[in-house]
Amino acid sequence: MQEKLQKILQYLTNKGARYADARYEEHLQQEIFVENGTLKTLTNNFSAGTGVKALLKNGWGFAATDERGDSALERIADEALKIAEASNKRANKEVKLAEEPVHKDKFISPYEKDPFEISEKEKIELLRHATLKAKEIEGVIRTTGSMFFKKIRKLFVSSEGSVIEQEIVISGAGISAQAIGEGGFQARSYPTSFGGDHSTKGWEFIQKMNLIEHAPKIAREAVELVSAPEIEPGEYDVVISGNQLALQVHESCGHPVELDRVMGSELSFAGGSFLSLEKLNKLRYGSDYVTITADATIPGGLGSFGYDDEGVEAQKSYIVKNGLFVGYLMDRQTAAEIGLRSNGAARADSWSHLPIIRMTNINLMPGKYTLEELISGIDYGFLLDTNKSWSIDDLRLNFQFATEIAYEIKSGKLTGRIFKNPVYYDITPQFWNKCDGVANEDFWHVWGVPNCGKGQPMQVMHVGHGTSPARFRKIKVGVRK
Repeated sequence: MQEKLQKILQYLTNKGARYADARYEEHLQQEIFVENGTLKTLTNNFSAGTGVKALLKNGWGFAATDERGDSALERIADEALKIAEASNKRANKEVKLAEEPVHKDKFISPYEKDPFEISEKEKIELLRHATLKAKEIEGVIRTTGSMFFKKIRKLFVSSEGSVIEQEIVISGAGISAQAIGEGGFQARSYPTSFGGDHSTKGWEFIQKMNLIEHAPKIAREAVELVSAPEIEPGEYDVVISGNQLALQVHESCGHPVELDRVMGSELSFAGGSFLSLEKLNKLRYGSDYVTITADATIPGGLGSFGYDDEGVEAQKSYIVKNGLFVGYLMDRQTAAEIGLRSNGAARADSWSHLPIIRMTNINLMPGKYTLEELISGIDYGFLLDTNKSWSIDDLRLNFQFATEIAYEIKSGKLTGRIFKNPVYYDITPQFWNKCDGVANEDFWHVWGVPNCGKGQPMQVMHVGHGTSPARFRKIKVGVRK
């Protein structure tokens, strides 16, 4: 296939393209869903195809096909050139690409047990037992469990000479228990909500979750939440769990630093960003405790890889350093526009889509505290755990998050009392400036988010967020009736 792709690139450059690349990809995917111990869905999908990108003068063109023949590849090369020619007529500035060394390399995400070599029966039985274990708790009306596996193989070649092969394996799982009563409907999830946790690891990642052992706890909490009180609205000191902070980082730190969003490319669909260019290296994004990185090199991170889909090597860069806003997520074109090198954030969710700027692993770096020490510093407040819902404006400033549960903190200790329907809200920089402590690396975990949507047509990307619990002062919690 490499020879075919290089032949097409030569064809494109002979036709006047000043840059071109091609990606051949294979995607193998499996999804399993179990409800109350019964298998509801089991799907296996495979897709393969080639996408070709060309820069003609100052216009980009892209086309793709699931055919492998020479005539099909030549056809999409011609389509990409026609689109590039049309785009060039509307171009209003010169397109430059940040320099990147030529890479000839192979990358395989490390894993111990290939999930596609584990029998479907073993996977289903694990979910069956976990959901049935949760269903044993009186008051639980429904339990669910899911698993997700994906294997991606890529071959990337560019007119600059790069030839890169990659294989990335993804595994994920989660369970949920739901209860209902006079106090309404409540749910608890493990290890986190919306399908659980995901990683670029193998079956061993699922085994270490211990889904069956954790099922009774979330089931009991779901039942207890039905009759639990709601928090009286006010300002409270809070500790926010790592799995909730993962989504907080995603929405209020990851999306606003996408440079295409800053430059207006996403305005018509997903919105823009408050992090305009003049704020770089000037804005106080958070307190001194807040350091945020973009790091595609973390083993097991769902946003980890060897190279992005422009052939840029995976790397670690800073987004916020000790509270100061210092960096964006970039592709080669936007990086060149601000005089920097790309930090490898151009990715497509399949061979049929054009790469756009996406998060890698966006991480709140660990601090020096234990969870107990964070809690001990609160006279009265709450530990907020596991996302339930979220809302944020199109500039990523004003947000509201709800969690599944709040644990009461009094005189520096958890009281054992729980509250339902906790909601907190704030403005992004104000919120992060209220952070006065982050738990240490013993509590730090890279959570996987497999369903980040962006672009037109929509692309669904897998990203990661390393977080540990953190403490925030005077946060508005609760909903006024």
